[in-house]
Amino acid sequence: MSALGTRRRAGSRADLPFNAEINVTSLVDVAFTLLVIFIITAPILQGGIEVAVPKADVDPVTAQDKPFFVTVLRDGSIFMEETPMTPREFEDAFPLVAERLERVYIRADSLAPYGPVLKVIATAARAGVTFAVVGEPYSGR
Repeated sequence: MSALGTRRRAGSRADLPFNAEINVTSLVDVAFTLLVIFIITAPILQGGIEVAVPKADVDPVTAQDKPFFVTVLRDGSIFMEETPMTPREFEDAFPLVAERLERVYIRADSLAPYGPVLKVIATAARAGVTFAVVGEPYSGR
């Protein structure tokens, strides 16, 4: 006998209770941690330029269309995909890019000035590319 108590015989498990329960607390903790990380990082990874397009009775743009976006923000700045451009740079660069495009989607903020939006539309028309103006479908649709 030792001073701390009785000593068990080596290899004897008869006195240990059999426990078949699975402790899922740590599994749930890990799952919730991953969920929180995903919720935080998903909007960051989404990419793109945030723009509040006007609502209208329109069909949604699908991924099968291989969309190419030209965006006009409220301050009048122009983006070709995610590249910021001045109106002059856009007029020079767009015809070169338009040669490889089937369709261009022009999305403008609902509060964007009319001048830059018209300049984008006119440049797309001069380049001979098919274009569409993007709107947000009504939620009741």
